[in-house]
Order: sequence, then C-alpha cells, then structure tokens
Amino acid sequence: GVRFAIDAGMKAATSPVVIVTMADLSDDFTQLPDMARRIRAGATVVCPSRYMKGGKQIGGPAFKSFLSRMAGFTLFHLARLPTHDPTNSFKAYDAAFLRRTPIESPAGFVLALELTVKAHAEKLKIEEFPTTWRDRTAGESRFNLRKWLPLYMRWYFYAFWH
Repeated sequence: GVRFAIDAGMKAATSPVVIVTMADLSDDFTQLPDMARRIRAGATVVCPSRYMKGGKQIGGPAFKSFLSRMAGFTLFHLARLPTHDPTNSFKAYDAAFLRRTPIESPAGFVLALELTVKAHAEKLKIEEFPTTWRDRTAGESRFNLRKWLPLYMRWYFYAFWH
C-alpha cells in the first residue's frame, strides 16, 4: 500500500533531503527547490500548506477537505503545531530525522501527520509556506476515510499530549 511505498522510498533515498509528493500531479513541483533549500538551511520538516494565507485547494472531496482543514486549524491554534496543513503528504524531510524516527502508522498517508507531530514533540524546526493543491484529473484516489480516520486520530491526540 501507499504507506509502505512512501516508507520504502524514504529508506532508499541517499540525499540529505527527502521530498514526498503525489504521483497524481496534484502538488506544485515548482516548489521542490525551495523545499530542499529550507531543509538544507536547518528545517527538519517543510510543509507546503493549502490552508494558510496564500495557499489554496482546487477541487477534491468537500468533506475530506473540511476534516483536513479543521484538523490543521485546531492543531495549529490549540496544540501549537507550526503548520496549518499537517495532513498534507507533500512535505520535505531531513533524511537524518527520517533515519532515526520509526514510522508506526500501519496504513495510508497518515505517516505525514505522524512525522510532523513527532518532529514537533522533539522541538525540531518545522516550516511552512503556501501552496496550491489541485485535485487529480485522471484516475481514482485510494484515500479511505473510514479506514484511516482512527489512525489519524492517534497522531492528532499525540500532538496535544506531547
């Protein structure tokens, strides 16, 4: 599944910067150099954000967007997680952080939230900047809210506990 595909790619990477992006071309690839620069300058996690000022989301399921936006809002304002969009899988990571941080999520895209809240719990530098996300124009999403919501909730509450 997607969780193990992303994890395998992270483990195979030989660069000091690891960037996760979706193959459906929904992410803004022009931002990759800036993401890598921010990691090289000292950030541990770089989070392009659909939900901060200047960011936007074009298309996609409304309910999924609502849940993601509310999770980001509450984590930013109440748990002080320094990103408005922690569930976005489009992220850059410091490879050293990935090597020492085990991924516990068993499925799906949950690992993006997991790694972000773990970095925050360690008081590591997390940066965000606005991005535009566009829904896919072909193919079908394999996102499974019913299956993955409980997994997201674990890391949502982890952010408050740590």
